[in-house]
Amino acid sequence: MSATTVPSAPAASKPSGPARWLAASREKRWYLVAVFAVAYLFVTILAKVANGPTLTAEGTFNTMLILGAPILLAGLGGLYCERSGIVNIGLEGMMTLGTWGAAWAAWHWGAWWGVLGGVVGGLLGAALMAMATVGFGVDHVVAGVALNILAPGITRYLSSKIFDGHGGSVSSSPQIKGTTGIFRCPFLAGGDLFGWQSPDLLGWIARRRWFYVSQVARALRGLVNGVPYTAIIAFALVPASVFVLWRTSFGLRLRSAGENPDAADSLGVPVLRMQVAAIGISGILAGFGGSLLVLESARVYREGQTGGRGFIGLAALIFGNYRPTGVGAGALLFGFADALGLRDLSGKSTRALLLLLAVVLVLASVAFVRSRRVVGAVTALLVAAGVLLWFAVAARVPDALVSLVAPVVTLVVLTLGGRRLRPPAHDGIVWRKGSR
Repeated sequence: MSATTVPSAPAASKPSGPARWLAASREKRWYLVAVFAVAYLFVTILAKVANGPTLTAEGTFNTMLILGAPILLAGLGGLYCERSGIVNIGLEGMMTLGTWGAAWAAWHWGAWWGVLGGVVGGLLGAALMAMATVGFGVDHVVAGVALNILAPGITRYLSSKIFDGHGGSVSSSPQIKGTTGIFRCPFLAGGDLFGWQSPDLLGWIARRRWFYVSQVARALRGLVNGVPYTAIIAFALVPASVFVLWRTSFGLRLRSAGENPDAADSLGVPVLRMQVAAIGISGILAGFGGSLLVLESARVYREGQTGGRGFIGLAALIFGNYRPTGVGAGALLFGFADALGLRDLSGKSTRALLLLLAVVLVLASVAFVRSRRVVGAVTALLVAAGVLLWFAVAARVPDALVSLVAPVVTLVVLTLGGRRLRPPAHDGIVWRKGSR
């Protein structure tokens, strides 16, 4: 009697193409939501333990968006350049030119014209950068440093000719005209809807004083109440950049120029044009970021106004592993640290950050142990113990040290995930057609 063959059950077909991409994106989104929920629960507990209400205050998160937007724009500008193979150290110079251009245009015609003026200023810096790197083949770092040195000199000369004697000086501009406006979300934050005052759902939940739930509502209300339209545009550029770089033919060509320009050139990709376009986009974004410093923060141009935010944008870029969403997370981290230092007048929330830093260091020690890096694990534990001792004996922490929290967290992340960083393969290498 012959054995009968039992047909096996058909294997479940795996989704392919867009379906697989959407499924992976959905899974990743839920994972990120869970991570942020747990992290904010820890921050809420920390605020209760250390009696630091500013950590979960609505105004802190609102200020975080305003202060984080210029850093985000600088980071996204650096992202486009890095993906095309250009290391853009000159973001600081582009932002400096953007601040001056925004102040000049807003002084004459109003705030939204100031945004355009900032973009034009950033494009001027991008033109100088492209001419040096792509045109003359100058080393990218050298060209960027030169632009950072040149930009303050240009703006000071222009200020002496245009602002000085007309309500400003050689180091500052006259007061700008108008505002770009702020957004208040209907139903969530009680915004106006066609002349009707809508309910304030998040505000109602925040006033109930429910543990964690009210703190979450307070944080969300800070993100949708009184946010400048320019900041909304800035953060909307994160998903837009994901789409452009990974879902369009332009993005594919630009990324191929940074990964393997010789192969891209052999397939007909205009590598040098892609690099020029990337530098131009970088200048637009950095100039836009510079305009936000004038229009939303100070309402006037001042010399040295960028305060190193171009370099902080590069740190956010590396923190985010050369991805738009990662750059956004890094910008929010730096923006939160700046907002806390600006709004925490009592110093209690600033002191609470010591506990947060100690926990990060303990987690870093665990990660070092798992990777068999004993020296790093011991060092992280010793530093964590010192931070905890500082928290126990100090009544408050100097405000100047708040700005160090985000860089320290970035340093820890880069130390732990340095092996997973994935910069473009041809990043920072001057390329010429037919050089190989």
